[in-house]
This record gives sequence, structure tokens and C-alpha cells, in this order.
Amino acid sequence: MKPKVTMIAWNQNDNYVVTAVNNHMLRVWNSYTGQLLHDLVGHADEVFVLEPHPLDSRIMLSAGHDGNVFIWDITKGTKPKHYFNMIEGQGHGAVFDCKFSPDGQYFACTDSHGHLLICGFGCSRAYAKIPDQMFFHTDYRPLIQDSNNYVLDEQTQQAPHLMPPPFLVDVDGNPHPPIYQRLVPGRENCTDEHLIPQLGYVAISDGEVVEQVIGQQRVDQDEEGLEPSILEGMIRQLQLQQDQRTGGNQESASSGPQNGEGAPRRG
Repeated sequence: MKPKVTMIAWNQNDNYVVTAVNNHMLRVWNSYTGQLLHDLVGHADEVFVLEPHPLDSRIMLSAGHDGNVFIWDITKGTKPKHYFNMIEGQGHGAVFDCKFSPDGQYFACTDSHGHLLICGFGCSRAYAKIPDQMFFHTDYRPLIQDSNNYVLDEQTQQAPHLMPPPFLVDVDGNPHPPIYQRLVPGRENCTDEHLIPQLGYVAISDGEVVEQVIGQQRVDQDEEGLEPSILEGMIRQLQLQQDQRTGGNQESASSGPQNGEGAPRRG
């Protein structure tokens, strides 16, 4: 197999260059002379993540599709720390990306199973305040294209970026309490009643009945007897009553005396 470089990264002070090769090996080079200094062995699959430590020029992080995350000392060619992303009942999860925190005390990884892994010094008490499973209720909603090839949400017929802020749910689609809903951008200052999704069942064109957040239905569904939300329904009803009163006043004015006597009263 002809070796191919899959990733390259300079260390913090640019004295070294680390390359990842498709034979699962990492190589450390002197960036000034081009001399090969170390072969770093440990990965068993492709490596697409190389991340230098933001403060310590000796440290480089690597992660790959084998689920391994290594902390390397590239000056000595050793690996002081190693983490294996083992998922219970599912084998290992390939690591797709890693980043250090600005102070270098933590690093965060994302894997092929949708997990965010946070490793570092200290305790995990701060992270215990949030639920383990956090999805947007719109994450797996199908998309369609209109006649102009613009992308629309299939259920609401709206462009995804124009839809209201989504709700946080668990893996089964159950919404989290309001305290977590305020973590969603756009819902920080909402009242509690607006942080509890109103779920309803809507019949789509092929007769299938789907569960949907009422506040995100299409506006044209009220023509079929389905209001987009209770609040919007009240607003539209008040607007309709006002239009009726205005129309009645205009008819009275047109049929009243033309000499200015006996002007019609307003309701």
C-alpha cells in the first residue's frame, strides 16, 4: 500500500510537524530541517484528528476511527495518556473531532454515535446539572425542496432557518423541563408556559397522522380548522371581529345622509 498523508499539524511553537499516514502511524518531523524524529505507534485505524496543545509545545493530541485518543509527548515520542471510546453494547465509537480548551486543561471530542466527550482535570459535578441526552425535536425531521429548489421543512413548509427555536428532548422525543429549554438560543427569556411544547396530532396529505408541536404548524392549517397555536388563534379571532366592526361602520357611513346630519355612531 502506498502511504498517504491524511492529516498534518504543527505544534504550539512550530518547531515540529506531525503527520498522520494511512498506515495508522504518526510521524514527527523537525520543521526546519525536515528530519524524521519519531514514529508514533498506537492507532489501529485512520487518524483524522491532530490537535496541538495551546500552551505546551511538547503535547499533541491524536484521535481516530479506532476510538483511541492519545496524548503524545512529541519531543520524546511517548504517549503519557490514552483514552479508548468504548460504548457499552455497541463496541467502540470512532472519534471524529477533538479540541483543547484555551487553558489546555480539558479537551472535548465528538464521536460517531453522537456523543460529546469531555476529558480533563477536576470533577464532573458541573456537568451533572444537565441531562445526558439532548436533542432538538426537529433533528430528524425530513426536508423537501420547493419549485425553486429551496429547502423546506416537510411538516411546516418553512425554511429551517426561519422556524421558531426548537425544543430540547431526550432520545425518545420526550421534552425536558423548562429549566433546560432556556439553554436553547432564542428561549432564554421565555415564560415557563412558553417553554412547555404543545404536542398535537396532525393528518398529512397521505392520510398518515404525525405528532407535531402545535406552535410550529403551518399558518394555512387554520383554514382547515387547525390553529397554529392557542395564542395565535385568539389574535386572529380578535382581528376578525375588528374587521367585521370596521366593515359594518363603513356600510353605515355609505348609506347615511349625504348632508352631514346624523353621522353614524362608532361601536
